[in-house]
Amino acid sequence: MDYFQAIFLGLVQGVTELFPVSSLGHSVILPKLLGWDNVVAAESAKESFFLAFLVGLHVATALALLTFYWRDWVRIIHDVLVTLTTRRIETADARLGWLIIFATIPAGLMGVLFEHTFRTIFAKPLLAAGFLFANGLILLAGEWFRRRAEVRAVAIAHGLNAEDARRLDTLEFREAGVVGVAQVFALLAGISRSGITMVAGLVRGLDHEDAARFSFMLATPIILAAGVYKLPDLLGPNGNGVMGQVLAGSVAAAIAAYLSVRFLTRYFTTRTLTPFAVYCLIAGALAAARFAVQG
Repeated sequence: MDYFQAIFLGLVQGVTELFPVSSLGHSVILPKLLGWDNVVAAESAKESFFLAFLVGLHVATALALLTFYWRDWVRIIHDVLVTLTTRRIETADARLGWLIIFATIPAGLMGVLFEHTFRTIFAKPLLAAGFLFANGLILLAGEWFRRRAEVRAVAIAHGLNAEDARRLDTLEFREAGVVGVAQVFALLAGISRSGITMVAGLVRGLDHEDAARFSFMLATPIILAAGVYKLPDLLGPNGNGVMGQVLAGSVAAAIAAYLSVRFLTRYFTTRTLTPFAVYCLIAGALAAARFAVQG
């Protein structure tokens, strides 16, 4: 992997990890389209320099999210620690903290058990293109369900008008668990972690702004834990000869992730997932057609 490839893929990771268009899907599809056969082969190999590279990108992306939300995390961690002594959840931040913990468990367990298997089996360009197209359908379905009577009924049940959205801290723990389970599907290259968790939040009556905030904050411990868990890949033989490229790609990923979350938190105050759904449908279909022709 040369430095241009490392910086390019770092920028792609930083943007697509937060935009609901699948970072893993793009990291599989784009190298194939660009003819970077060395990267394509490394992505689905059981052991390769790409494993070390991913560690740096994950840690950099998580640090960018922590930097953006650091005030929120300070309050959340403080209030969660208080609940350990009082045995009561008395603040919105404490509840949000426990919701994040509860929702993190399913994806964390599945990631530890099956991430390597899913990556080696499904990190293929044609499959990633198909899953990217499916991701577009999921985003459209989320917007459709958001307007359905069931979602309006959830709002009414929480004392809101039918057109109003629930507050994030009104989510029940079983609902947070559903959002956490949805993250598991992001192990498939082409399915967006942020996209599918946002859809799960929308279906439970959140507005786009709160669904995005919960998605980004929920992603932070998962991405950071994935990076820390895989540190042996970076510090071991897989990292030999690519430390400079890992550093360059990680810096690019951190900058891109910070700018992306800053943009998206403003974007989702008034707008929807529909443009991203259209992009995934078009990009997935075109890429699938191209790879199918190539064989």
